[in-house]
Amino acid sequence: MIHEGVVPDVVTHNYLINGFCKVGMLDKAELLVREMCYSGPPPNCATYNTLMKGYCASDDIDKALDLLSTMTNGKVKPNIVTFNILVHALCKKGLSEEARVLLSKLTDENSQRSLIASTILMDNSFKNGDTSLALTLWGEICERSKEVDVVAYNVLINGFCLSGDVIVAYKYVSEMFKIGLLPDNITYNTLMSGLVKSRRIDEACYLYTVMSRMDVGPDRISYKILIGGLCMIGGVVAAHELLICMLKNYMVPAPITWNIIIDGYGKHGEKQKALHIRDQMMAYGVSPNVFTYNALIHMYINCGEVAEAHSLMKEMLLAGPLPDTVTYNLLVGAESEYGHLFSAHQVYDDMLKRGYDPDVVTYTELIKGYCLRGKVKEAERFFTFDMLQNSNLVIDHVPFQVLIKQYFKASDFNSAYGVYQKWLRMDQAE
Repeated sequence: MIHEGVVPDVVTHNYLINGFCKVGMLDKAELLVREMCYSGPPPNCATYNTLMKGYCASDDIDKALDLLSTMTNGKVKPNIVTFNILVHALCKKGLSEEARVLLSKLTDENSQRSLIASTILMDNSFKNGDTSLALTLWGEICERSKEVDVVAYNVLINGFCLSGDVIVAYKYVSEMFKIGLLPDNITYNTLMSGLVKSRRIDEACYLYTVMSRMDVGPDRISYKILIGGLCMIGGVVAAHELLICMLKNYMVPAPITWNIIIDGYGKHGEKQKALHIRDQMMAYGVSPNVFTYNALIHMYINCGEVAEAHSLMKEMLLAGPLPDTVTYNLLVGAESEYGHLFSAHQVYDDMLKRGYDPDVVTYTELIKGYCLRGKVKEAERFFTFDMLQNSNLVIDHVPFQVLIKQYFKASDFNSAYGVYQKWLRMDQAE
């Protein structure tokens, strides 16, 4: 473009800078920004924010702060995104006080920007577990600002929900009503999410009805939270009813929501209903992903239909989506559990052939398979020469315990002690 005398606009430059930053090529991103300063088009706030985010992602906050100086010297005003990037990076490194000082320099104490900046800092303080600083900031916001907005309250409510203090979060929702601020979708969704995480599903469902009565229409996030919560406690039928409600309201959920219900029916052995949801999902133009297939494969395995599970795996390999390590682990585990060691190794070999890295679950399932067939020595050989030789593998206590338990069952205490010694050596090496 440049050779032909066409200078790309600032948006095109920003896309390129973003691409370089995402792949860690910050030197090229820097060069492009310098070229923009000298030759045009002049960099805008989005340009600097993109490079700043790149620096913060590579843990170079000093360069990010230097870039802020360059930005302000070049008469480009920082915006809310700039605040968020820098505050998040500083708080992540435990530099909350530095973040406060920075924001006080960048904002006018009596301006709306001050409220926004303080809200951003409060949000990051909550996310980094510094509730004390977050509440100090809230006190300052209330003293300084004539009008605290819904966004600030939402951040406060989310902070308490993150720490599991849903009752305190409720208190601030009541306060919103008292001062004439009406909660929005985000407020209700935040509270429902907090309740679901506390397994208070009935209260979350009640809040959903309150939301509707207050003319705040539930959105896709509201339904996803409730559907996930209901399936968590086995209420897949009620979750399915919410899905029907979504579809009646012309809301087509993302794959994750369909998958939750498919998995819920699968865990209850309701094969036909799980498959019906999968078919309905496709009818609405939502393509099943690897999690959909894994849920169905898990369902077939639980029902003892391992051949059907293999058929689904073949379907994935032929038409997509491609399987992941979890898919292979499910099949390795199923074949091992039924004592079909040859088939389990076939799946394992196929996994290696296709370039997948086995994880600790893969190896543990195979070790369990050997032990079920009474082949404890073979299990230990596989453990020693395959699993322990994999330098990229993070090994937990489970395979050691499986082998030790089997040796104890066989009254082979010397071999059990030998495995225990390997365990100790591995711990010491770490």
